[in-house]
Amino acid sequence: MLRVFVDLETTGLSIEDKVCSIALLEERNSSLSLLYDLVNEGKKIPPIASSINNITNEMIRNKPPLTKSESFKHLKLLLQEDALLIAHNLPFELQFLAQQNIQPPLHTIDTLRVCRHLIPDLESYALNFLRYEMKLYMQESKILQTLNLKLPCLTPHNAQSDVIITKLLFEELLLLSTKEDMISLSQKPVLIQKFEFGKYAGRYIEEIALQDSGYLRWMLNNIEDLSEDMHYTLNYYLN
Repeated sequence: MLRVFVDLETTGLSIEDKVCSIALLEERNSSLSLLYDLVNEGKKIPPIASSINNITNEMIRNKPPLTKSESFKHLKLLLQEDALLIAHNLPFELQFLAQQNIQPPLHTIDTLRVCRHLIPDLESYALNFLRYEMKLYMQESKILQTLNLKLPCLTPHNAQSDVIITKLLFEELLLLSTKEDMISLSQKPVLIQKFEFGKYAGRYIEEIALQDSGYLRWMLNNIEDLSEDMHYTLNYYLN
């Protein structure tokens, strides 16, 4: 099956924000090809976003809109095939692709959700944390050589870097599960064990539900960008 890894960087995390870079890693019959583009969707990149993704407004000033980029046009063509779409935190990518009328293919894998299912109780599931926790960096030189890229060139929150790390993460997860099972797990909500942020970061959610259930209710009512898994978890312990 054709595998398509995708990563987007955006001007922010809300639905009103826009894509400012896209990377696409295509794996077909063990052959890899990589596309990467900076794009300009007409929305200013705030300093807080630049501090994370290292993309500035000057860098995208003369860049095309997302739909005119080579990466997007190629992604659109690939998804017309029987492709397996893979991303870390796939719902985030899909919400921005949906703005351009891109619908997910039949088969998708969210490596973030799969990691939560298969490797519970980690300190973090951020891609760069997993890069070191699972020693993915030890495989980087080989894939970079295949793509004719040189070390060091991988930077967190760079779409080109992140799509490569997602590919390495997927290969590592194949040692723990099958592709078919990962497709299934990607559709199932996860009961999260610990808070990864906020005043109770690192504490078990079940423990806090017993001690301070009001905090869980506050999160549900006030944090707009809670993940589907966190919604599921908070409701589970409250009910």
